[in-house]
Amino acid sequence: MKVLITGASGMVGKNLSSHEGMKSYELLTPSSSELNLLDEQSVKSYLQKNMPDLIVHCAGRVGGIQANIKHPVDFLIQNLEMGKNLVLAARDLKIKKIINLGSSCMYPRDAENPLKEETILKGELEPTNEGYAIAKVSVARLCEYINREDETFIYKTLIPCNLYGYHDKFDPKHSHMIPAVIRKIHEAKESDSGEIDIWGDGEARREFMFAEELSDFITYAIPKLEQMPNYLNVGLGYDYSINEYYKVIANVVGYKGKFVHDLTKPVGMKQKLVDVSKLNNFGWESKLSLEDGIKKTYNYFLEKYCGTK
Repeated sequence: MKVLITGASGMVGKNLSSHEGMKSYELLTPSSSELNLLDEQSVKSYLQKNMPDLIVHCAGRVGGIQANIKHPVDFLIQNLEMGKNLVLAARDLKIKKIINLGSSCMYPRDAENPLKEETILKGELEPTNEGYAIAKVSVARLCEYINREDETFIYKTLIPCNLYGYHDKFDPKHSHMIPAVIRKIHEAKESDSGEIDIWGDGEARREFMFAEELSDFITYAIPKLEQMPNYLNVGLGYDYSINEYYKVIANVVGYKGKFVHDLTKPVGMKQKLVDVSKLNNFGWESKLSLEDGIKKTYNYFLEKYCGTK
């Protein structure tokens, strides 16, 4: 079986392509120069030449709150174009299987938690990442519509909760909360800083899963793709407050200073917890604890960015 992984140089793509469960497949992991997803003709030519049996669409323009607020046009247009070009070219070439990665940003800002797959498009989106969310919803709907028109096209969308882990970006301005905080607390420890600021009151709740566990699920799902729902949350089913994440990371890093809340900063949604009922019914659940995931990620950070373990 030939599997194309888009975004193979990103966190999700790297974790997936290196996963033990993918070794039985022939993997296509093109760089953006080999497969420019923003170029419709490039996508058609690549797919026609290689004709994968399955596409796992991991590629995307991603970033945290600051990046989304600053560049909403890029987050909307680039993610929409990538998904549209890929999915329509696959349909035209009769490539029958796609696993499309969505995002929990697809859910309405006021939807009841835990977030059920049926509530997509049932309310207003969170403004701080609306452009990204609109693109993700559109590509997911495109996959659903193609399947609705012809059931032989098995195009399914996974909706992961927030992810962190190996191959993450640890850039305070462009990365998600956990890697940004790991770096922030590590640098505060190294510089003997006595305090660290937390955006908002720290009571907002978030669900973060170790990225390797998403790869575990994808390898589990590939042979069962026909039975999988069109939309499926992949997450923990429980969450932590921002303050709790800071405390766990500080404990792992060994930081002893205090935290100060900056109430002038945006915090996004108060809670974003996915419902995992369908995931559990499909036969899979997360097994890694937050502390163990943070330890693995911090060790990766030390090795990758600091040259130590």
